[in-house]
Amino acid sequence: MLEPTVDLLELLRSYQGCETFIRQAIGHPSPETEAEAWDQIRPAVAKLKMFYRYAITIQSCLPQILGTLCIGDVNRNLERHQTLAQILCQLLDFVFEFDSIKMKIPQIQNDFSYYRRCLSRGKLSNETDLKSAMNEDELANQISMFYAYPTPMLKTVTDVTIEFAARENVGRSVSECLATLATVCYNTVSNGNKKSKGAAPQRPETTAFCLRVMVIAIIIYDHIDPQGAFIKSSPINIKSSVKAIHSHGNSSDTPNLISALRFNTKHLNDASTPKTIKTLMATCA
Repeated sequence: MLEPTVDLLELLRSYQGCETFIRQAIGHPSPETEAEAWDQIRPAVAKLKMFYRYAITIQSCLPQILGTLCIGDVNRNLERHQTLAQILCQLLDFVFEFDSIKMKIPQIQNDFSYYRRCLSRGKLSNETDLKSAMNEDELANQISMFYAYPTPMLKTVTDVTIEFAARENVGRSVSECLATLATVCYNTVSNGNKKSKGAAPQRPETTAFCLRVMVIAIIIYDHIDPQGAFIKSSPINIKSSVKAIHSHGNSSDTPNLISALRFNTKHLNDASTPKTIKTLMATCA
């Protein structure tokens, strides 16, 4: 399931918008400018479809991972299926990276809006049969809804996890699994960056990976657990987690990690959230 993630991230990073060609086609409409814009938009949309199809793959595969790790004794499952737990962590890391990159490319939605405009004008029907054109229009509607969210991959994973927990009636076990992952990641960062004599420093890539996984695990936990991640009795130490981000996070990830916790969690602004946590999150912005 996760094999193409590195390639997908590189493909997204290299995404070149079609703004110039679209502006020409709209501002100076002619068969030539419209054909040139269409020639540019089609390969761009092919990439966007690839990302969307990967999200669909997540929808079908993630419940299988959660079923293995979260049904039964969670701690025993995590010990017994460490490779699968690592795959889940890699997925959470991918979610953060994909959405962080996507938010920096506003032309994605502009490009796809122009593509849908072309579809509505029957552009594709000139090249294929009517049934295929109708199917493409329906797919375009679904993809448009996917990219309408600022963090589409996070929403996909969160929704799938919520649905799985409700369907299997294992909300508590899923929460326990996510809390364990967040805690393990925090401990890995905290212990790995302690200055001890003779110990090699933790690789920056490992620290960054653990912080990203920790944050996404906290966010999903906050949507799964009825009381959320910020209450005093939470198994996740939010204060220490935020401090770890500031102490050990790199300059490019840290603002995004804090923003993710502020704007993608569910219970941060609840009355049950301690004022110290709210103040900490506000001052860290």
